[in-house]
Amino acid sequence: MVRIIGIDPGSRITGYGIVDTNGFKHKYVTSGFITIKADTLGDKLGIIFVEVSRIVSEWTPGSMAIEQVFVKHNADSALKLGQARGAAICAAVQANLPIGEYTPRAIKKAVVGSGAADKQQIQHMVQRLLGLDALPQNDEADALAIAICHAHHIKIRNSGVAAGVRRGRWV
Repeated sequence: MVRIIGIDPGSRITGYGIVDTNGFKHKYVTSGFITIKADTLGDKLGIIFVEVSRIVSEWTPGSMAIEQVFVKHNADSALKLGQARGAAICAAVQANLPIGEYTPRAIKKAVVGSGAADKQQIQHMVQRLLGLDALPQNDEADALAIAICHAHHIKIRNSGVAAGVRRGRWV
């Protein structure tokens, strides 16, 4: 079993989710979110770094997975997201964790089966895959989905299949 922490970065709320997995079965460990209440960007990034470092120290994951930055409508939002990612990544680097980065589309596809899934579909599938009694909060569900996506990619990478397949065809 491998313990993976998934991070859904944000400048106001950063979600985290931790699962133990063998690549096929996933066991829920914990999840939550960090509410960032600070006025300056430096203080916000400091909170993300300190809290992610604390969570990593407490739960000792073997790797971290994080969502990649994407620009949808607002470049300023993407910049803030990138900075929040950077603070979380620095916490992982300080703890010597390998880091996997995934696009929102890849995460949705790994968990729901469709890269166009909405938030409710992600929450529902995370609840089902992890056997949770209730739907997880949005940021927690996203972070858990990121961890599950990473588990699937580790399984594929370790199976040796990824090296022999390109665009769905053997090479």
